[in-house]
Amino acid sequence: MKKKRHTVDQIIKILRQVDEGCDIEVACREHNIAKATFHRWRRKYGKMEMKDAKRLKELEKENTELKKIVADQMLNIRIWNPSPSPRLNVLPPIKVVAAL
Repeated sequence: MKKKRHTVDQIIKILRQVDEGCDIEVACREHNIAKATFHRWRRKYGKMEMKDAKRLKELEKENTELKKIVADQMLNIRIWNPSPSPRLNVLPPIKVVAAL
């Protein structure tokens, strides 16, 4: 079953509907969401207004992009500086003992 993705605007409207006096169970049934989903949205968006919620989404997107940049930089650093000592990456030589 495909998950339905609600927009931030829809989520805020559902939260405001309950704040205005609608029962949580009725609102969840009307919008076909679980109570756990409603409470997760309430914890995340709380008393936010539309502009605050949109700003939150923008910041989350920017944060994701910055994390990718940091990961790429860390990878580049590890590629160009593999280890503090090259001897750590080399196995010791094998001693061959002659049979008598």
